[in-house]
Order: sequence, then C-alpha cells, then structure tokens
Amino acid sequence: QLQLVESGGGLVQPGGSLRLSCAASGFTLDYYAIGWFRQAPGKEREGVSCISRGGGYTNYVDSVKGRFTISRDNRKSTVYLQMNSLDPEDTAVYYCAADFSTSPHVCRYSGMDYWGKGTLVTVSS
Repeated sequence: QLQLVESGGGLVQPGGSLRLSCAASGFTLDYYAIGWFRQAPGKEREGVSCISRGGGYTNYVDSVKGRFTISRDNRKSTVYLQMNSLDPEDTAVYYCAADFSTSPHVCRYSGMDYWGKGTLVTVSS
C-alpha cells in the first residue's frame, strides 16, 4: 500500500522548535517533489513549503521564511520540516504530499498524487 506518514507533531511553547517527518511507505520518493501543507481551525489548507525531487529547489510561504527549513533524505524516503521560532499562528494540522515530477528542479502546491493523514502542531503557552 502506497502511503505517506507524518510524525513529529505535538505541543510546543511559543519560540520553540519541532521537526516534522514525512516517510513514504510502499514507494520511493526519488521521483516525487514533496510539499508540506497546513490547515488551521476554521481556515483553508495552505502550502507551507515544498522541495524538488532532487532537493536542489525549495520554496516557502512568506509567513515561515527564515523560520522553517525543508530537507529530504531520499535514501530513507523521508522529508523533514524543521520549524523554529514557532508562533501560535503556526498551530495547525500539518500534511505532507507527494507530486510525481519529471523535473528535478521544481516543486508546487497543486496536483499532488499522495497525501498523508497529518500531524497536529499546537503552539501554546
């Protein structure tokens, strides 16, 4: 069965850090760009960060630039989202998604082929 599994969410105080992981099961991520998305209560889902299948191109939404870092280890079929200086506004369910990509140099937030079930991040004192 092909699936993505997120982990690493939890409760953290403002200013703290978390590292989310997105692990592929049943397939390899070598040919997939990966996106991280989040959905806060009462809000629409938004793309937060993405990384090309080769890892050489990354993108971030303005609200997380300088605080979040996306990376990947294709040998482990895992993508990471390091989140620093967390703010209560970052509270959301975080999802990863895979996009089969013919180019190693691009990523996007639409047309995703596989989705994980999400991991909850709560930033609160």
